[in-house]
Amino acid sequence: MVGLMTGIAVALILYAIPLEGLSPQGKTSLALTIMTVIFWAFQVAQPGYISGLLLALFVIFKVAEPEVVFFSWTGTTMYLIIGAYLIAAAVKGSGLGERIAYWFIVRFMHSYQSVIISIFCMTFVLSIMIPHPWPRAFLIMSVMAEVIENAKISKEDAVPIGFAVFAASVPISTIFLTGDSTINPLAVQYAGVELGWFGWLKVMGPPCAVAAVLTCAAIILLFRPRQPIVIDKEAAKGKLADMGRLKEKEIRTIIWLSIAVLLWVTDSLHGVNIGWVTLTIAMLMSMPVIGELLTAKSWGEVPIHVLLFITAAMAIGKVGAVTGMNTWIASTLLPSSVPSNPFLFAAFVGLISVVIHMLLGSVIAVMGVAVPAVLAYTSGMPVNPLVPTLWVFTAIVLHYVFPFQNMSILVGMGEENGLYSQKETIRFSLPLLLITFFTIVVAEVLWWMLLGLI
Repeated sequence: MVGLMTGIAVALILYAIPLEGLSPQGKTSLALTIMTVIFWAFQVAQPGYISGLLLALFVIFKVAEPEVVFFSWTGTTMYLIIGAYLIAAAVKGSGLGERIAYWFIVRFMHSYQSVIISIFCMTFVLSIMIPHPWPRAFLIMSVMAEVIENAKISKEDAVPIGFAVFAASVPISTIFLTGDSTINPLAVQYAGVELGWFGWLKVMGPPCAVAAVLTCAAIILLFRPRQPIVIDKEAAKGKLADMGRLKEKEIRTIIWLSIAVLLWVTDSLHGVNIGWVTLTIAMLMSMPVIGELLTAKSWGEVPIHVLLFITAAMAIGKVGAVTGMNTWIASTLLPSSVPSNPFLFAAFVGLISVVIHMLLGSVIAVMGVAVPAVLAYTSGMPVNPLVPTLWVFTAIVLHYVFPFQNMSILVGMGEENGLYSQKETIRFSLPLLLITFFTIVVAEVLWWMLLGLI
């Protein structure tokens, strides 16, 4: 109720007060956007309902035409997300992902440190095959639950392991364009630059790999076990033996995943957007004889509330651009000049992005507000739009203090999921802040200077 009344009150105040340089549609867009962000932050209702309300109000109050509000459905982003969820369901249902996870236990796990490192390695491997972080994390967590039980790990020592599963998905999901098919393509779309699967890997892969290694090291150093941990490899071998040889479904899954990865990597050669590739592969996985990996029930793996949430977040940026809201925010809140030094410029953009993220919460919502504002702010500068866009992206994706500030962390919170609570995310926030700024100011700037982007 507090969030509901606060959101409505702020919206009415913003609409009533004079805002010089902002059109009536821009003012309405600003009021509805801030109201929605407050609703999201206070969890007034499930995010899908809040998102649907914003989309409807944009149209009802004629803030923008419906084709502008729902523009995300005329491109490939939404269909990439749908295809990614279905492919993830196929991998999980076939048993292939579980087999890979147990193979990692047998080969590499023998101590607490090796468990944490293996979690990051498994996440990396599965990020190539499962183009969404949540199914990957829950699949790995289901295996880690058995590791915790077999090794008789105490509840206190199990919490960091669960946290590592979901924390690993954050930086590793940014290495490949399809690592997080929800957020990564969204950043490219905001930048308005053609960047395929291999192009993303070349630009973002090395810096984000640095962030992943630093995150893994920070978890090992910060969360130390109270007792020595000994992994029962024989139990894992038994599980692997029970699965037997590769089943027909697993083989078909491997074939389709190989085709998908090949087409993702070579998108610059064949010219087909990875969104259509992903959707097509998912549809073919349902066909008789060649597929039979997806059924009618598999559509239940595609969450409509997430699609509405992403549609609303993308609409905020698009409507904000059309109504002049983004330009007004940039000219009003940001200073008139920026540092010419690329390291200071990166630190400035990173700081602004982290502050906005702390205020607004949601990654996608902040991208919808911050990225267009920063792009409007730097439009007159000789800067590749990809550079400030990816600085903002890196800052708001990598850093979080509270679980709700990153959905990959939020979905794992609780004893029934990743075992951890808000206490662990707060404790990890300071090292994560240092990792985030090192990635932006050092890793990305130096790497992009080498590539010629800066």
